[in-house]
Amino acid sequence: MAVSLVLRGGRIVTEDGVLEADVWIEDGRIVAIGAQSSADTALSDAATLDAAGKLIFPGLIDPQVHFREPGNTHKEDLASGSLAAVAGGVTTFFEMPNTRPSTTTPALLEDKLARAAERSFGDYAFFLGASAENASRLGEWECAPGCAGVKVFMGSSTGSLLVADDATLERVLRSGTRRVAVHSEDEPRLVERYAALGAGASVSEHPEVRDVETAVRATQRLLDLVERTRRPVHLLHVSTAEEIALLRERDLGDLVTAEVTPNHLFLAAPGCYETHGTGAQMNPPVRERRHQEALRQALVDGVLACIGSDHAPHTPSEKARPYPTSPSGIPGVQTILPLLLTAVDDGWLRLEDVARVTAGAPARVYGVLDKGAIAVGNDADLTIVDPGVVRDLPLSWLRSRAGWSPFVGTRLAGWPECTLVRGTVVYERHGACVAPAGRPVRFASTVDGAAGGG
Repeated sequence: MAVSLVLRGGRIVTEDGVLEADVWIEDGRIVAIGAQSSADTALSDAATLDAAGKLIFPGLIDPQVHFREPGNTHKEDLASGSLAAVAGGVTTFFEMPNTRPSTTTPALLEDKLARAAERSFGDYAFFLGASAENASRLGEWECAPGCAGVKVFMGSSTGSLLVADDATLERVLRSGTRRVAVHSEDEPRLVERYAALGAGASVSEHPEVRDVETAVRATQRLLDLVERTRRPVHLLHVSTAEEIALLRERDLGDLVTAEVTPNHLFLAAPGCYETHGTGAQMNPPVRERRHQEALRQALVDGVLACIGSDHAPHTPSEKARPYPTSPSGIPGVQTILPLLLTAVDDGWLRLEDVARVTAGAPARVYGVLDKGAIAVGNDADLTIVDPGVVRDLPLSWLRSRAGWSPFVGTRLAGWPECTLVRGTVVYERHGACVAPAGRPVRFASTVDGAAGGG
């Protein structure tokens, strides 16, 4: 075999365990995995990357980012956001539709794909946003190349991207077959809660304004419609213990998958608002520790399938506006892996869990082809981590245009130091190594235009 690169001496992290082995790469794909002692004369001319003492993870898949292009590129764009991604070991991202204009038509999807070509450091896909205007057309459009699927906002978002009523939501669910990603907050209750908000409100009230009932009502409505339509959905950024209990009780199997953000796992009210102010403000809100504990347990046992950063950058001056005029959103695509490795160090996650929730599970949830695991035949998307580095997160490490994080100064254990996308080292030693060369992600449900279930 003609091998172009060998990663030698590392410890490969899989969902089933950790093994010492070399990874052999040819033409961007993994062609063999073997013990360090494996002898193969065909390897004599291959380039070697020394991974001794390091952990090798499958490249992370972040299925929920907001890179703000087009319309708000002063906050982030596809180049800066994808650079932050690969700096954190994220080799694949799915970008959300609430840009300006919102991504609600095939033409607008094509515009994003054209913008990403030759500017994205990682591989990419983009969601189409559901609205009352396009609900009946989404089934025609969702299998376009480079489309991650359909995204629904049940609570307030940008422009027309709001599906607040069950009738429209059912139209969306009955139009198409791919898994639908859903932001689940009840819009009528949000309208009531914000209307009742008094003058001089504090951001510490954010978890009460967008309260537990707001999330639970919407999720209950969604699950009822899923049972009726049998359309698979993916519940985004779950934030409450009550929703976890509801998911366990309803137990709809593969019809309903769910994810959680690192923010909800590693921040907790009221302390996060006292420390970070509006820097901890996001939708749905970070809540009290009882919710954090329930979310952590649900991630461990698989009720929550995967991690999505919900990377949502705003400038520091925008975040400094008085609540509630301050925008919601926290940048986070670059800090997923150090946070989860700190959880391993703290004892509530395993390395195998990290591989599952950051790579294997998102690939399965969305039907991603050739990614999600270190396996022969897959793309050689790899993240090399030095497990011995424990340090405070420095501001200088961040690559997002936002230029801040509530985790700056937090002691974190284990850091990504080298990222490969399809066998090419794209980021190493705190800098990009090559020009952007990301490609659209391929999905099982979109190959040759064929539709398929989630």
